[in-house]
Amino acid sequence: MHIKDIMSSKVVVVDKDQNLNDALKLMKKHKISRLPVINTNNDHKRELVGIITEKDIALRLGSSRYGNMPPSHFHVSTVMTPDPITLNAAENLGKAAKIMIENKIGGIPIIDDVEIVGIITKTDFIKTCQGIPYNKTYIKDRMQTDVMTVNPGDRLVHARRILIDEDIGRLPVMNGDEIEGILTAKDIADSMISFRKIVPDRYQAARIRNLIVEDIMTQNVRTINEEKTIADASTFMIDEDFSGVPVTNDNGEITGMITKTDIMNFIAELEEVY
Repeated sequence: MHIKDIMSSKVVVVDKDQNLNDALKLMKKHKISRLPVINTNNDHKRELVGIITEKDIALRLGSSRYGNMPPSHFHVSTVMTPDPITLNAAENLGKAAKIMIENKIGGIPIIDDVEIVGIITKTDFIKTCQGIPYNKTYIKDRMQTDVMTVNPGDRLVHARRILIDEDIGRLPVMNGDEIEGILTAKDIADSMISFRKIVPDRYQAARIRNLIVEDIMTQNVRTINEEKTIADASTFMIDEDFSGVPVTNDNGEITGMITKTDIMNFIAELEEVY
């Protein structure tokens, strides 16, 4: 298969001169976690100049350097990753999967010359995971078992640092052996936007340092049993709009985490074989 067979051609983009509030509104409206960044030139072409993700926004807004600045003061161009990796639609899926894994990215803009014509994301790959061997491979055989976690009372700045240092997008929130929530880069981005709207500028830096995980995390966490298949996990992630899911055994104990990246690794391995 080739990229053109599964890529999304209806691409939601943001202009480099728009602000972070605009970018987050687009992400929320379209239920996506990244936006190609364009520069609309005089020819009205959508020239690709960067890419911005929820994680980029969360990490920037949570930093002490920008602690007192509201999101409306940030242009997309100050937060985006410039000159992103791109591909053309004729490339095969194996190559695209390998590039995404090696560079730890969740999506690749597809261009024709300098103009963006599509995007391929982990979700596009995950949608292909039906039938053999995906419905014959158990989650427990592909999941991560060494999972970083935080406690409800941990400071948010500590959790944010783990996300940066470990280059991950989510953290289960554990109270002993019980899972009480999950914290994602999206949660941090959304909370920082709301926080800066209601807290006066002069108090923001100090109060951000006092935020705890429990204030931000998503409760009532959905999990998936380790005896389910990769096909089951793929369907679950797509239906629930999740990028990663805590995995439990038959006793309800957390035994790991399955993410789109884990499934992407499996896809890449299969592409090499076939």
